[in-house]
Amino acid sequence: MWLLWVALCVQGVRAVYELSDRGGLGREFDGIGAVSGGGATSRLLVNYPEPYRSQILDYLFKPNFGASLHIFKVEIGGDAQTTDGTEPSHMHYPDDQNYFRGYEWWLMKEAKKRNPNIKLVGLPWAFPGWIGNGKNWPYDFPDVTAYYVVSWIIGAKQYHDLDIDYVGVSAARTPLYLSIKLLRYTLDKNGLERVRIIASDNMWQPIAFQMLRDAELLRVVDVIGAHYPGTLTVEDAVSTGKKLWSSEDYSTFNDEVGGGCWARILNQNYVNGNMTSTISWNLVASYYEQLPFGLEGLMTAKEPWSGSYEVSSPIWITAHTTQFTQPGWYYLRTVGHLEKGGSYVALTDMKGNITIIIETMSHDHSICIRPPLPKFNVSAQNATFKLDGSFNNLKSLQVWYSKLCTNTTKATQFTKKSAIPVTGGSFTLELGVDEVYSLTTLTTGQKGSYPNPPESQPFPRKYKDDFNVRNPPFTEAPYFADQSGVFEYFTNTSDPGDHVFTFRQVLTQRPITWVSDANQAISVIGDYSWSNVTITCDVYIETPDTGSVFIAARVDQGGSPSSLAKGIFFWVFADGTYKVTGDLRKCLRLRA
Repeated sequence: MWLLWVALCVQGVRAVYELSDRGGLGREFDGIGAVSGGGATSRLLVNYPEPYRSQILDYLFKPNFGASLHIFKVEIGGDAQTTDGTEPSHMHYPDDQNYFRGYEWWLMKEAKKRNPNIKLVGLPWAFPGWIGNGKNWPYDFPDVTAYYVVSWIIGAKQYHDLDIDYVGVSAARTPLYLSIKLLRYTLDKNGLERVRIIASDNMWQPIAFQMLRDAELLRVVDVIGAHYPGTLTVEDAVSTGKKLWSSEDYSTFNDEVGGGCWARILNQNYVNGNMTSTISWNLVASYYEQLPFGLEGLMTAKEPWSGSYEVSSPIWITAHTTQFTQPGWYYLRTVGHLEKGGSYVALTDMKGNITIIIETMSHDHSICIRPPLPKFNVSAQNATFKLDGSFNNLKSLQVWYSKLCTNTTKATQFTKKSAIPVTGGSFTLELGVDEVYSLTTLTTGQKGSYPNPPESQPFPRKYKDDFNVRNPPFTEAPYFADQSGVFEYFTNTSDPGDHVFTFRQVLTQRPITWVSDANQAISVIGDYSWSNVTITCDVYIETPDTGSVFIAARVDQGGSPSSLAKGIFFWVFADGTYKVTGDLRKCLRLRA
């Protein structure tokens, strides 16, 4: 990448930055996106009442309204805990296929409804146990793994008319390279040549190194995807000539610092690392806040019982890029760092339009949770931009502006300002600290809005569900968030009494886990702060020799550390005995 930066360091003379398409363009822009999954991070969204559910979806996906995302990445559910819960597989067992489990199908359709051009990405984190044939590893039988992933893509089209654009092999694992090759072969064999492969969805290495030495691997991988790259890439990845994506990034609280983190990496992932797409984990914080990484979505929607939600700063930071660019635009080669801190990028549609995004995020107001951020300084500065090539006859640019909140300033989020004149091909900006500018020839930007949602309310202190739903729109009962195992609505036609409609744990085989996964099946519901609580529950134990069930309260953790949870656990066993324990493991010791 070329970097043209003319900095006049004489005191009192502003820096001049040239923006030109003379001599060619930079890399093709692939879009900004977000992840639903890895896992169960959109769980509560499906239970929002209208109109609030549609409003949330508009802020995320509707073009020229809010975040206006270009890419939507979802988990291919694998029946196991993948951070904040489990997402159900479309194939619990080899002879079982059901493409209506969970909510990712619904969510992809809602995204497509709002933006038919949005790119869809699927990625497995965990896998059902049968794929490993008794081992906790998905690649000993790579043909089976490829069949499993491709069946999900075929089901998406057959049952939901969804075309999946990209697919990965597995998140945060180093797969056997044969698995990637077999995935390409299986895609092509099923007429899915258009589906591109992202690998390894972990780190730049060792896959980049291997691609340079394996011609077939180089051929079948279309995008090298890295997680949390810290805006940097490696020489081997660049040398492959492949697209480079930050295929999972951000993972930071959606407060003002989180907004600063997102603003900085959206620009600097390209400036520093040649990455042409950045994908946020996660899409929306729609899971119980006390689960791991609470409040880390682009916005928050964790109270379907009240309808309350919050449009956070990362939504509007995203809009600075997504509302004024599209996949298929190209970065200019003339991008880089500002003299006194911050960065700028410029993109064009090659039809005369240009969008320039500038960020001046300070260190302490742009820290991402990972990786560590080296110290740097940013200060107020005047910057002159010189437009050349196809853009030297422009007379003005539209301006959208944000200033993130600090201890002494009030936040300004995605505000349209007066157009800035371009005189003799140049314009000058007075840049403060923690600001974002979008300067563009496009006039279609909009800060979408709805009336304020309802006020936040705690989970109802009295709640009952008898699961009497004849045609449930989703397989999970409202507000239940599975932490291990998979619970689904089940019609028990053999029951002559009051328990025809039930909520059933359906797994009988331990899945191939991605993180620590409890040995017991667990689903959580309610308010973490409850102390004096009464619970009544009718249960049926289907395995009379070894079966058991527990109800717990005052539990101190969920998500991936669920197996370490402490609380009050009341156990009932199939032989009629019961126990009360303070954790999950103690019960196993008592039964040994």
